[in-house]
Amino acid sequence: MIEEDICVIKMGFLSAHFTIYQPETRASEEFCEDIPDVTQTVFVMEYLHSSLREMPLDFRIIRDVTGVGVFARWEDVAAVEDLDAATVFYEPAAIRDKAVFTVEHHFDEPGWYIGIVTTTYPETGRTYETVFPFEVGTNWGLLPLFLLLGFGAQAAYLIFTGTAARWWAKARAATGISR
Repeated sequence: MIEEDICVIKMGFLSAHFTIYQPETRASEEFCEDIPDVTQTVFVMEYLHSSLREMPLDFRIIRDVTGVGVFARWEDVAAVEDLDAATVFYEPAAIRDKAVFTVEHHFDEPGWYIGIVTTTYPETGRTYETVFPFEVGTNWGLLPLFLLLGFGAQAAYLIFTGTAARWWAKARAATGISR
């Protein structure tokens, strides 16, 4: 269901499906939140409303100078005093007349970033904006799972061989604690 898709961004009543690729390191693997590698990154926005083809749209990426990370909202971005100084990528507003908007950016540093998409509805002149916070360089892969499995296996070994019980008994005897 489109309403439950975490890769959909909303700009007022307009929406687009948002996908991020890192072809140099992740081939065709898709991301829509955090980006695992510090490398060349392709942002793809598929318009879910045909009217977006007729609207000027700009796309900006800023460093998260607000420090709010995943909780960043438009109000946080609007409060940034020098948006240009925080900007790492900017694609000026233009009407692209295509169903898909694509830009590329090479990230040089890991950290939190905020993507900003702004468009103006031509009939009313009303501006719609959205922000999507994301982290670059979150390449943990399966390491947390392997660490958890390793610690679990070690704990099971100590319990089932009686080693943990012997250590506990020695510790109680050394401190004079009885049951």
